[in-house]
Amino acid sequence: MISLDRLRRYAVARSLFPPTTLGRAITKLGFVQADPIRAPARAQDLTLRHRVTGYTVGDLERRYAKLDIEEDFFVNYGFLPRALQALMHPRVVPAAWRVSTKKRSRELVGFVREHGPVHPREVDEHFGHGRVTNYWGGSSTATSHLLNNLHYQGLLRVVRRESGIRIYAAHTQPVRPTDAESRRQTMDELVDVVVNQYAPLPAASLSGLVSRLRFGAPQLGPERKGALDRAKARLARARIDGIDWYWPADESVPQKPEARFDEARLLAPFDPVVWDRRRFELFWGWAYRFEAYTPAPKRKLGYYALPLLWRDAVIGWGNLSVREGCLDADIGLVAGRIVEPDLRTAIRTELERMTRFLGASGIGRLPAWL
Repeated sequence: MISLDRLRRYAVARSLFPPTTLGRAITKLGFVQADPIRAPARAQDLTLRHRVTGYTVGDLERRYAKLDIEEDFFVNYGFLPRALQALMHPRVVPAAWRVSTKKRSRELVGFVREHGPVHPREVDEHFGHGRVTNYWGGSSTATSHLLNNLHYQGLLRVVRRESGIRIYAAHTQPVRPTDAESRRQTMDELVDVVVNQYAPLPAASLSGLVSRLRFGAPQLGPERKGALDRAKARLARARIDGIDWYWPADESVPQKPEARFDEARLLAPFDPVVWDRRRFELFWGWAYRFEAYTPAPKRKLGYYALPLLWRDAVIGWGNLSVREGCLDADIGLVAGRIVEPDLRTAIRTELERMTRFLGASGIGRLPAWL
């Protein structure tokens, strides 16, 4: 009999695999969600630091051009292997563009093909103040919006970033078979990536994630329901307390957690371990919320609270910042301030790892109980 405790340990162990190279970690994960907020680092860096040997903040951006990966939409926006990206293209975008917008898009792609990788500012300067007066209405926002749309359609790709700004180059969409069987097969492959990323999944979460594939592959929309039914039939499954859970058919749920998880970890808000808020509450019995866009007076955990994992339990959260070169940490615990010595040591060790990751000079302010 598989218990919820065993399933929780399995969820943590399979996602927090032994650290490896950056390329292998992204391939193993399948997808790394991105977020622009840095508090104290971007979500993609916070996710990868647990899974890549010697990872430091910004490594993904610095090494992106040399890796076989792309920035693109999947169930959210992020970084993914190029082979996975190819499965989602060519995209058929349902919204009809006006004739004028289609004309602008053709001219923009032509400009990028002629000039090579471009900064959005170059595009805005060329079309906004170059050949055509008020071509973009004098708005760099319009330029960025069209670049984003062309990137989504696969006509442009991100070749690198400069100070966080995407640099675009022209891209040729792959040619994929369009017969019904090929479409079903492609959708099944995408679902398998979702399951690999977030398993084990309660049935409602599996359904929700398959639905979110409409962002990555809108042209495969009619295939989603059948793909969900096929996934439920082929995946490993257990029913616990009236809820059906699913995970890859070639994996088994271990009896005990692995020894390397006898430590504390501060996770990104979008880390696969905690991403599914439904699963989070089932596993750990309290509600974690991402509150960066919540008005300050209504926040309960903080602007960018990082879930605090201790062994196989999320027991609290941390709000971190770097001030005058030192890492300040405000740690909150669900059960209050009763802290066993092993946990206190583990949290301090994790904060030391965080200082190295951020390149901070040391640890600054901490709660009195630490």
